[in-house]
Amino acid sequence: MSIRRVLAATSAAVIAATGLVACSSDSAESENSGEAITKDSTITIGTTDANMEEWAVFQDLAKEAGFDVKLENFADYNTPNQALDQGKLTTNKFQHLKFLAEYNKGNGTDLVPLAATEIYPLAIYWKDHKDLADVEGQEVAIPNDSTNQGRAIGLLVQEGLVTLKEGSPLTPTPLDIDEKKSKVKVTPVDAAQTPAAYGEGKPAVINNSFLERAGIDPQSAVAQDDPDSTEAEPYINVWAVRADDADNETLHELAKLWKDQKVTDAVLKSSGDTAVAVDRSQEELQEILDRLEEQV
Repeated sequence: MSIRRVLAATSAAVIAATGLVACSSDSAESENSGEAITKDSTITIGTTDANMEEWAVFQDLAKEAGFDVKLENFADYNTPNQALDQGKLTTNKFQHLKFLAEYNKGNGTDLVPLAATEIYPLAIYWKDHKDLADVEGQEVAIPNDSTNQGRAIGLLVQEGLVTLKEGSPLTPTPLDIDEKKSKVKVTPVDAAQTPAAYGEGKPAVINNSFLERAGIDPQSAVAQDDPDSTEAEPYINVWAVRADDADNETLHELAKLWKDQKVTDAVLKSSGDTAVAVDRSQEELQEILDRLEEQV
């Protein structure tokens, strides 16, 4: 497993605005399904963050490389996979492997990873503290949604703050915590409320997407999960495609543009220096997805 830290040596200026082009269902489906995808095709990419600077940089690189790329932005997390499965998108890039596995199992779809992008580490923030030295006995707020709750508990286990009961599942819940053997009390709250807990002086596991709006410095984390660990594998973000397009050379060539240093710099900037680039083969990603689907 080779995961490299995204380094900010010199950040190039990037275009801040992205033009979104929404396709009608009929035209999109004819362009994105049923025919081999080539550079002459219109490649429609689904995402939930098309306003981020990295997409503008990526679109410029794609145009220079001869691709006809259109972005379609979605306001929720389920529709991009539905649209991809229906052939209304060529590919999408918004999710990690765990989310993809849960979607496939819940909807009977066969969407697969094309290439890896980044991991966004989940971290513990504690106002006016630089480490966890005095955390024993504290109440720690964690997100209560199914995607982040188990990951947050895993982070607390990694830091030696929580002990799980014997035989706990891969994705634990608060019921799996052995409270008598744990050093802290865990309190699940709505993910959007974790910054409020931080503001009250409580240690809190806060998702990266809430940091900027709460005015929290991403670099002020007192601990974060290890992106190189096996436990982090489910949270590798990926390009996803239909199974029939898994070996498409045009899409593989397009996905490689996301690894360009200009895109990397933009991702680093928009993530507050927290993003970690991932270098895993498609075969490795598929193995992880298969394992996760068996566990769902």
